[in-house]
Amino acid sequence: MNTLLKHLLSWCLLVVVLTGISAKEKDPVTDTAYTSERLVISRISPHCYVHTSYKQTNDFGKVPCNGMIVIDQHEAIIFDTPTDDQGAEELIRWLNDTMKIQVLAVIPTHFHDDCLGGLNIFHKNNIPSFAHQATIDLAGKNHLPVPQNSFKDSMTFPVGDKKVTAVYFGEGHTTDNIIVYFAHENILFGGCLIKALKAGKGYLGDANTAAWSGTVEKIKAAYPDVRMVVPGHGAWGNKKLLDYTARLFRND
Repeated sequence: MNTLLKHLLSWCLLVVVLTGISAKEKDPVTDTAYTSERLVISRISPHCYVHTSYKQTNDFGKVPCNGMIVIDQHEAIIFDTPTDDQGAEELIRWLNDTMKIQVLAVIPTHFHDDCLGGLNIFHKNNIPSFAHQATIDLAGKNHLPVPQNSFKDSMTFPVGDKKVTAVYFGEGHTTDNIIVYFAHENILFGGCLIKALKAGKGYLGDANTAAWSGTVEKIKAAYPDVRMVVPGHGAWGNKKLLDYTARLFRND
């Protein structure tokens, strides 16, 4: 084998190795960071975690409820609270004491108690809360914990040197449901507006099923590069969750 060919083969091998390392570094990380009887925290990427707590219901039994945490440079923004005060206390304690992270804000994605059931604990810990104005109105009307600060269509929150945005696209699971997009990692937290694959329609007591599919189609158009989607209940995945949810309500 001549010298030139040896150099070419060595260069090709180096490119393959480096490409493999680069791809591996970009792969989402999924592991369990914390677990207890009432709360599980899963790392799904370098900067995002899912917190899962539980709600006992008459119609669906014990339901796992997801929220999302975006972390950068020892700062965190939390979307949706755990379902109760004890879960909220555990989440804040884990972030503050174990991870040495300051929680900058908490944002419920709609007014149901699987999104803001632990909100009073955040207020007790001097963590400010923000929500769509409709969420604030509905929380007050339904005698639930009320977020402190409002926005109308969207709001961007700085965390470390990153940004994460909460946006209202329209009605679906509720009239006030928002989604969250973390552009740095192309991760979308859909809350209860977005269904896990093979999930049923779930609780529809406050839903606008006729508008639901159209709202999801707007989200799909707004974020064509979305890589990971986290639903309000069940397993997270890729953009197929958006397609599945849109189909599920298309004929309503």
